[in-house]
Amino acid sequence: MGNSVYIASVEGHTGKSTVALGVLEELSRRVERVAVFRPIVRPDTATHGGRDYVLDLLTSHDAVPMTYEDGVGVTYDEVHADPDAALDTIVRRYHEVAEHADAVLILGSDYTDVGTPTEFSYNAKIAANLGAPVLLVLNGYRRTPRDLRAITDMAVAELQANHGSLFAVIANRVDQDQLDPAAEALAGADVPAYAIPEEPLLNQPSVADLLGPVNGRLLSGDPQLLAREVTGVMVAAMTMPNVLDRLFDGAAVVTAGDRPEVVLGVLMAHASRTFPQISAVVLNGGFALPDQVQRLIEGLGATLPIVATDLGTQATSAVLSAVRGRLTKDAPRKVDTALALFDKHVDSRALLDELAVARSKAVTPLMFEHRLLDQAVADRKHIVLPEGAEERILRAADVLLRRGVADLTLLGDPIAISAKAAAIGVDVGAARLIDPDHDELAERFAAEYHQLRQHRGVDLDRARELVRDVSYFGTMMVQLGLADGMVSGSVHTTAHTIRPALEVVKTPPGVSVVSSVFFMCLQNQVLVYGDCAVNPDPTAEQLADIAISSAATAVAFGVEPRVAMLSYSTGSSGTGTDVEKVSAATALVRERAPHLPVEGPIQYDAAIDAAVARTKLPDSPVAGRATVFVFPDLNTGNNTYKAVQRSANAVAVGPVLQGLRKPVNDLSRGATVRDIVNTVAITAIQAQLGE
Repeated sequence: MGNSVYIASVEGHTGKSTVALGVLEELSRRVERVAVFRPIVRPDTATHGGRDYVLDLLTSHDAVPMTYEDGVGVTYDEVHADPDAALDTIVRRYHEVAEHADAVLILGSDYTDVGTPTEFSYNAKIAANLGAPVLLVLNGYRRTPRDLRAITDMAVAELQANHGSLFAVIANRVDQDQLDPAAEALAGADVPAYAIPEEPLLNQPSVADLLGPVNGRLLSGDPQLLAREVTGVMVAAMTMPNVLDRLFDGAAVVTAGDRPEVVLGVLMAHASRTFPQISAVVLNGGFALPDQVQRLIEGLGATLPIVATDLGTQATSAVLSAVRGRLTKDAPRKVDTALALFDKHVDSRALLDELAVARSKAVTPLMFEHRLLDQAVADRKHIVLPEGAEERILRAADVLLRRGVADLTLLGDPIAISAKAAAIGVDVGAARLIDPDHDELAERFAAEYHQLRQHRGVDLDRARELVRDVSYFGTMMVQLGLADGMVSGSVHTTAHTIRPALEVVKTPPGVSVVSSVFFMCLQNQVLVYGDCAVNPDPTAEQLADIAISSAATAVAFGVEPRVAMLSYSTGSSGTGTDVEKVSAATALVRERAPHLPVEGPIQYDAAIDAAVARTKLPDSPVAGRATVFVFPDLNTGNNTYKAVQRSANAVAVGPVLQGLRKPVNDLSRGATVRDIVNTVAITAIQAQLGE
């Protein structure tokens, strides 16, 4: 098992976990099973349940089919007690992990209690014994390119002395204006070299990180908001107007517990659109808030965390200011930011090509999702989300914006959207917020809609009323080119989402019906199911359209189309009107798309199982190898996709609408944040393909 890489540094605080996360993400695009191994763990006795938080982060990744315990080598205590015995244990544990993986990411130690030269030497020795090339991560914070090259040369000498090999160098936390000079200086080491800029967010502690150092207690607020990052500490020891003047985004406001007027004033400012959004209030001194104030806060339904500590003002501010943030599995905004930063500044594909990690022929659900996001990022489009104040939409928008998947417009009351985003701790500041009830675009949209639908008896007043509905407003944005696509349906019905598109966007020439597909991501392949969401009982002509559209959608998303026209009968074994409909539809597909491999009528088992196909249709190029499954009616399709989703533990991505001139997609009302992210990426790709 040669597909391994050892990520190491020569000192602490390099941001090595950012690089490890980025490499792990790229490995998950290529292979089915990625393992993570930490030769020397650093258990965190204060937090994270006594676990090494970096190993905990990496083993929580969807591509890693192993437990935290599987990835543990030895502890620092074991290294101190007997370095040689510890090395033997590390090598043995590594091979146990590698035996069940297609690639292994190995993460070096963190320089907690050993001298720097000694610790790097030991990491070099481990890498040599594991046969893993070293990806060296440097701390570029306030260092010149010459400094970084000197550190690299020292590390290379140490590697050579221990029979290790350097694979690549990444300088992290580099000043923005020094990125190119740093990369050029490191390129002289004759290995791939990259520079990643300093990102303050990654070093900012969360509110939860502050609790332990001050023995803090959460008095009120949403526990989920403890994951929000703290940008700095502000001591509110002045009068209320001066406190308000000094607030800043992400501040942890420290004030004495016997200053209720400050607490209430800060809560009001946090809820106001005209003041910064802070991260927490820390009450020091051991003073309790008056009962009346506590009741008032409870009645307001304030979600902002209010934390109490017995320390004094000076001690509290000093301790909090010294807390350094970490990249953990409980910090999703940091994870998304780290991945976006790595993708932007490191050519991860070239990096792993150099490492000669072969791509798997299988396509796992995670690989398919990566493919979607990568394709969307490559040519970013503008997507409108009509349900702008819905919590799942806001959480998905935060991810989409951080990862650069799409530019977004959120529809709804901007004040309500901003307040909801602040309340749940997400950042949608990069999105455009539009209120259809009051935006000047509404009059333009009304005139356009009236023009399109006056033949249906829609007058201008009715048009003005309709276009203020978020689904119509979003659809008109797409129709007039103000957005490239629309995604809705997390709280609206399918009909509410699709009706405006059918009226305004319509189908292109040659397509008679709007239909849908689900991408069914099985353990190692992706299948396309259509139509499982729109047409209750399509005619033979419509069924042929659905088949041709589904095959085109499959091609667009990297699935080679082999179309099975499903029925309860295979070939000529059965009769009945339903079988005749599928037979007629199959004949139409062959006539309209003679290049397309298609078989029908065919039963599901004969379409998917090669052994059954050899018995029922031995000469068919589709039977046993089908990738696109066209169901005869909505009842069959909807039930089948849900049965496969639940019983085979498949990931169902969709429904994806097809047959419209411009992309509009409908969400399930049970859609998760991940579903929404994937659907926006799919919509962006459809927009790319429609250009």
